Amino acid sequence: MKTILGISAFYHDSAACILVNGKIVAAAQEERFTRIKHDSNYPHNSIEFVLSFVGIKLSEVDHIIFFEKPFLKFERLLETYVAFAPRGFLSFSKAMPVWINEKLFQKNLLLNKLKNHDESYDKKKGNLFFSDHHLSHAASAFFPSPFNQAVVITADGVGEWATTTVAIGNKNKLEIKKEIHFPHSLGLLYSAFTYYTGFKVNSGEYKLMGLAPYGKPNYVNQILKIIDIKEDGSFRLDQSYFSYATGLTMTNSKFNNLFGQKPRDAKKEKLTQFHMDIASSIQKITEDVMIKLAKTARQEYGLKNLCLAGGVALNCVANGKILEEKIFENIWVQPAAGDAGGALGAALALWHIEQDNPRIVNLNDDMSGSYLGPEYTQEEIENELHRIGAKFQFLSEDEIINKTSNDLSKGDAIGWFQGRMEFGPRALGGRSILGDPRSPNMQKNLNLKVKYRESFRPFAPSILAEELGKWFNTNSKSPYMLMVSKVKKDKRISMTDEDKKLFGIEKLNLKRSDVPAITHVDYSARIQTVHENTNPKYYKLIKKFKEITGCPILVNTSFNVRGEPIVNTPEDAFNCFMGTEIDKLIIGNCYLDKKDQNKSLKKDYSKEFELD
Repeated sequence: MKTILGISAFYHDSAACILVNGKIVAAAQEERFTRIKHDSNYPHNSIEFVLSFVGIKLSEVDHIIFFEKPFLKFERLLETYVAFAPRGFLSFSKAMPVWINEKLFQKNLLLNKLKNHDESYDKKKGNLFFSDHHLSHAASAFFPSPFNQAVVITADGVGEWATTTVAIGNKNKLEIKKEIHFPHSLGLLYSAFTYYTGFKVNSGEYKLMGLAPYGKPNYVNQILKIIDIKEDGSFRLDQSYFSYATGLTMTNSKFNNLFGQKPRDAKKEKLTQFHMDIASSIQKITEDVMIKLAKTARQEYGLKNLCLAGGVALNCVANGKILEEKIFENIWVQPAAGDAGGALGAALALWHIEQDNPRIVNLNDDMSGSYLGPEYTQEEIENELHRIGAKFQFLSEDEIINKTSNDLSKGDAIGWFQGRMEFGPRALGGRSILGDPRSPNMQKNLNLKVKYRESFRPFAPSILAEELGKWFNTNSKSPYMLMVSKVKKDKRISMTDEDKKLFGIEKLNLKRSDVPAITHVDYSARIQTVHENTNPKYYKLIKKFKEITGCPILVNTSFNVRGEPIVNTPEDAFNCFMGTEIDKLIIGNCYLDKKDQNKSLKKDYSKEFELD
């Protein structure tokens, strides 16, 4: 048995993954264990989990690989500060002590941390390796994909130097052909607008994307003064509008003057039509760049398959536009497209590229539905629930399916905790909150009473894979909720002349389709296709719901509140259940009704986590 441990850490979304004979066996993000959103610390708990899943000690692991090269990153920081001197001194003076004390000597830091897992781990063994950040992203996209050959595009904030790359994957090889370097970055540009609209960088980008359909792209021309986009999709940013290379904020007064307002203070200022139009404009620019990059890559390399990774690949609206344009015949996006997936990609790059091990292509893909995290036996679940004082019924699987689908059809919000936890930012029916998509109040209720988040944020539909084409304008499966498509016209409800006069957030309460809870204001939805072979229990539940209601779709949102990582343990799930207005909780074969629970166990979750 050959094993490779992949690690990503120290920026955001730390994670660990383990390969056994080249197969992805287990992977998890550190935030799920520590309950700190986007936790960037050394992933001690994640490593412990993947090792225990395989049943080995660290000293028995053959190779360990870190997802990027710290020296290259240090070089980029130094060169940036020199290039922008003296403007960057404040940022330089804050960053350098941290780098010199910790990050520059990351190899020693990692070796010392690794020793904590296993006293018999030999630091002199020489089995710790370092990958390139964007190669890790590209490998995470190509090697698990269902393609023998593909173009691979990665785009994020920044790794060592690269911010955007185009690579070619062929069998067990992967070669980066082109790069765009820092400070020119599509990810940082999007983050600058995340900051400008008052959301948190590295977590609020989803909100910007969700806000965009409420606005019009009225500020595209202003943005084009900041970014020079060439016909092939390459671009340059005018650094005089930004502070991220030199200061402690993303944008500066020149940026503010261009758009006519200062950055929104989320604590004091409400979102206005201006912010919606800004969101719409930067979303349009992002889509244009990604489409141009994709078209150029298709023309240049002639391959019919595209793989995507890096934080920008989580922009499912842009992914949907590439799909819609029919540039490539097939598209596959790594479900853990951000830095967490770098742990996986680094391990796969070592196995295939460095060690030249052959690759067997799995036509479904090699991610096992992304269900790669911890799971709990029925006995463990019951013991945990007894310990925390929960009241539950034990039901057979058929009873669970029948009762839950009935509850859903009556409008209940359901906490659904089954099987292995998902790897990546999306809940895919393992750690999900579910609802009836036909309910006109479901979106509002889930946002305000369960998630404690902004009312404008859309929810995703989980749909039986074979029903996809009947409800949406696509037949391309989307098991990881990374593609957006429009609801079919025959399912839509047309807007009246009065409706059309509404602006921005006023559009929120309009019923737009037969499934209003998952239909965004522009008739779009972020789709998850559910497949019997990867999640049979979830598939059964939706099928039963269809038998009762005629609708093969459920609302699926992640099992957490705003600012909280997705739940990991039965106790996390129970706490979230008792701190929100979720009506029923289903963990394994245990059925919990809110009305049966001890009132003293109720929690105030509205203030429990720092807002994202």
